[in-house]
Amino acid sequence: MAQVLQPIKETYAGLDFPDLLVGLGSPDDAAVWKLDEDRAVVLTTDFFTPVVDDPYAYGAIAAANSMSDVYAMGGKPILALNVAALPADLPLEVSREIMRGAAEKCREGGVVIAGGHTVTDAEPKFGLVVMGLLDPNQMLTKEGLQPGDSLFLSKPLGIGLATTALKRGLLGEEALGIITDWMSRLNKDAAELALASGLASATDITGFGLLGHASEMASASDLGLELWYEQLPVHECALPCIDAFTYPGGAFNNRDYFGKNVTFDPALTENQQMLIFDPQTSGGLLMSVPADAKEAFLARATAKQVPVWEIGKVIADKVYKVLKNKPG
Repeated sequence: MAQVLQPIKETYAGLDFPDLLVGLGSPDDAAVWKLDEDRAVVLTTDFFTPVVDDPYAYGAIAAANSMSDVYAMGGKPILALNVAALPADLPLEVSREIMRGAAEKCREGGVVIAGGHTVTDAEPKFGLVVMGLLDPNQMLTKEGLQPGDSLFLSKPLGIGLATTALKRGLLGEEALGIITDWMSRLNKDAAELALASGLASATDITGFGLLGHASEMASASDLGLELWYEQLPVHECALPCIDAFTYPGGAFNNRDYFGKNVTFDPALTENQQMLIFDPQTSGGLLMSVPADAKEAFLARATAKQVPVWEIGKVIADKVYKVLKNKPG
């Protein structure tokens, strides 16, 4: 991907854009343009092929996923445009249900869909361009981790595992409902929790899996990570899928790319090791919480009923460790 984007970097090389707070030079989730001392625009886009068969759910998941990058930056999404590539022979009612699912999910997040663009393609693809606003003084980025910070995750893992198992007919309707519900959930509450707790660093967990996105945070801060396997939240319906090894192809691509500097506890099997590479669709926020803010963060999460799980910590050594259990 870096090679694909190289012409863009070359085109703008040597030019200075002081109001571009976050752009191609950063691994962050969205672009940020400063308007004034207290306001900035955050802009992102995302789209993908169907992850579920139900068109309404597909639209809702795509919308939640597209808005997530704005939440991950600490922004409030306000405006969106649909981006759709749909087969010419797709029934009208299917296309309408995709759009309805996205519209109702955006309305839930306080976002207005003001239009968009549609082309014809053999395979359905759908997503949104999303614009939001944020306070540049409270912006969440992938930088700013400190040794000893606790890592908290706001949604369980196992989406790639479960959706692959569903496609193979290994899971039933109940599992489909649970997975669909979680993929459709907005990261709004988790983002508000992070901002209210004064956090500086966060990202959302999507296609690169837990380790891929977490390592981007660590690399941006020139630090390392320690994850605790037994503390990782996993969708209950996905637990049997670990033993069944129903990981999608993207998990193996993630392992090849991000797994070079990972040291695993010898007690972890290959099936278990692969969990940190499992790609997530519309996953949760990963938040880095300083030691002196942890107690207040947990109290605020409980009061606001925001689910969070402590899954590891930031370490000074520039390595990635996955232990079976939390030390001590």
